Amino acid sequence: MAVHIRLTRMGKAKQPYYRIVVVDSRAPRDGAYIESLGYYHPTEDGKTSLDLGRYEEWVKKGAIPTPVVKNLVKKAKRA
Repeated sequence: MAVHIRLTRMGKAKQPYYRIVVVDSRAPRDGAYIESLGYYHPTEDGKTSLDLGRYEEWVKKGAIPTPVVKNLVKKAKRA
């Protein structure tokens, strides 16, 4: 089973926010997930909250983050 770290869309129409989640790669974008690691609010100046410890644990276990999640992690580490 391949595991990915990616975004799942939440919120209302034209007011999105995203959860950063760990999912089976075969799951749909907004489907069930294994664990939620944080959130990302693009409409609120890119407000992000991420549990970096849990993120690193999942990456060590072999989870593959998407390019967007990698960018968010870089920004979170800078802050």
